[in-house]
Amino acid sequence: MTEVRTAHTADLGDGELKAIRALLDAAFEGDFSDTDWDHTLGGVHALVWDGDELIGHGSVVQRRLLHAGRALRTGYLEGVAVRADRRRQGHGAAVLEALERVVHQAYDLGALSTSDDAAGFYAARGWQRWQGPTCVLAPSGIERTEEDDGSTYVLPASVTPDVTGVLVCDWRDGDVW
Repeated sequence: MTEVRTAHTADLGDGELKAIRALLDAAFEGDFSDTDWDHTLGGVHALVWDGDELIGHGSVVQRRLLHAGRALRTGYLEGVAVRADRRRQGHGAAVLEALERVVHQAYDLGALSTSDDAAGFYAARGWQRWQGPTCVLAPSGIERTEEDDGSTYVLPASVTPDVTGVLVCDWRDGDVW
């Protein structure tokens, strides 16, 4: 029987953190870096357990996105994955349901960056593809991130953005989106 648990990073034990990292390394087939791992930490995690096996994970961390003259408190999804042999069984939806509850209760907006393969999953849940230009507030100022145009999705919470406008994310090491 599966169980969904939510917990802040500070409340996860070493064994749980190791299980999350192992799941993400396997799910992203070796394309999950230490910087990606760092982005996943510091927020609320949703974990799907089947007995003592972790089969699904996602986290929501706080970021600031600039849009229409405002700095929006944003719940940014990171490290969303389901073990390959357990996909298409509702586990990803269970992870998202838990994380979306956090976004709706604690943030102005939800956001994430996704692959083309997973875009339909998010769109079916009400996430909207950002249609306007994306940028980052880099140490040298605002810079365009054309390579991220079309892969950014938002979930309106207390703010409904104009998805055709400019969206600027805060700076961080590694992938900024």
